[in-house]
Amino acid sequence: MSRGPTDYPTTELDRQPQSVADELAREIKRLRKGAGMSQRVLASKIGYSRQYVTMTEWEDSNLPSCELVAAIDKALQANGALIALRGQASNDQQARRRTHPSKPDTSDEPGKALTANVFSPFNLESVPASYAPDSCSATSIEWSDVEEVKEATRRAANAENLHGGGSAKTIGSEQLYRFAPLVRGRAASETRRALLEAVGNLSGVAAFAAFDDGDFSTAEQHFRFALWCADSAGSWELRASVLADMARVTAYTNGADDALSLIELAQVRSDRLSATTRAMLGALRAQLLAALGRNDDALNQVARSDDDFADSVPGENAPWMCYYDEAEHLGSTGKALIPVALARNQIDLAALRISQAIRRQGHGYPRSRTFSLTRLATLTMRIGDPWEAAHLGLQAAGEAKELRSQRIRDELQVLTRASIKHLRIPEVYRLYSVLTDDPEAIEVPL
Repeated sequence: MSRGPTDYPTTELDRQPQSVADELAREIKRLRKGAGMSQRVLASKIGYSRQYVTMTEWEDSNLPSCELVAAIDKALQANGALIALRGQASNDQQARRRTHPSKPDTSDEPGKALTANVFSPFNLESVPASYAPDSCSATSIEWSDVEEVKEATRRAANAENLHGGGSAKTIGSEQLYRFAPLVRGRAASETRRALLEAVGNLSGVAAFAAFDDGDFSTAEQHFRFALWCADSAGSWELRASVLADMARVTAYTNGADDALSLIELAQVRSDRLSATTRAMLGALRAQLLAALGRNDDALNQVARSDDDFADSVPGENAPWMCYYDEAEHLGSTGKALIPVALARNQIDLAALRISQAIRRQGHGYPRSRTFSLTRLATLTMRIGDPWEAAHLGLQAAGEAKELRSQRIRDELQVLTRASIKHLRIPEVYRLYSVLTDDPEAIEVPL
């Protein structure tokens, strides 16, 4: 069967907007940021929920209503520019439909069965052309194709876990462009849903690898394709997982407040989610609450996440949730409690969980272990024993040498800054020298 183009791209996608609707999404986001508003603040000003504002800034999405765009135009003082752009986008969409009329889908539509696409911002009748061009030949999809996609995903995920996103980004993207065209194939309902979930999972892995390497533009596009796959499949579980990862990126780039919007979207119909997925979402929400200084809310959310994790049933989790084991839960909730521990000067609020996570994080997850070691070292350096922090930091620095991860480098920079106030201690100065790539500096400053 056809695997799509043999000369698939190996670099990030072209960031030129694909339509006038994409230009509108970008302009709304640009004006909002220029006005110094968060999505929450803008939503409050126009009387809509934050989810609506979030969706207006998504490219490859359904066109927002005239009323919503008019309200945003007024709030951002765009003087009718957004309204005019919305009109152009509508005309552009109509012209595109006339040029490329929708083809009837003869297969069953699994998304309608689970109704996840009711909440989708995408036009699910249109396959994203960047991943599956119209020129791709439609083929008959078999279960063997689904298994092949899953195996490619496992290889990419293992590369990321063992070596960091910098090593896995190219592998994941290459495999994604290889298999994404399969979504245009013909398949029975059950097979098509499995294929969409498998390709969506692969896209999510490729996206997270790009994020870990600091390539945010590639990560954003891959995440959006993963979300399109989840919505097309009607997969609540995959949808929640992708939105959670998108929230992580948003927290990293735009701050915790905007990221909460995506977590709220992920928690829609939580009754359709496994206990493990609910625990993961809860731990991430606790991290965002703590980052916003809402310490009591964060503590309560960690307790609820613990309850959900206790209800987890072995074997019930989707493949993309296999990483969220006890070690990951302890590490995630421990990370959420770091700001609380710092605010209350109680190191054990977070340190005990992170220490347990480190003991449980095996050889298959060196990146996660390095994150935990670095965070525990930084916390200990700030409000604990600096000698112990130096020991932990040197372990983290040694393990980080084997990983290509921009996020780990960023975490190590935080540890570097935290160690400055203890440079009179020889062990801490040694750590500082290692972290600043100055191994020759052996004299302890006076």
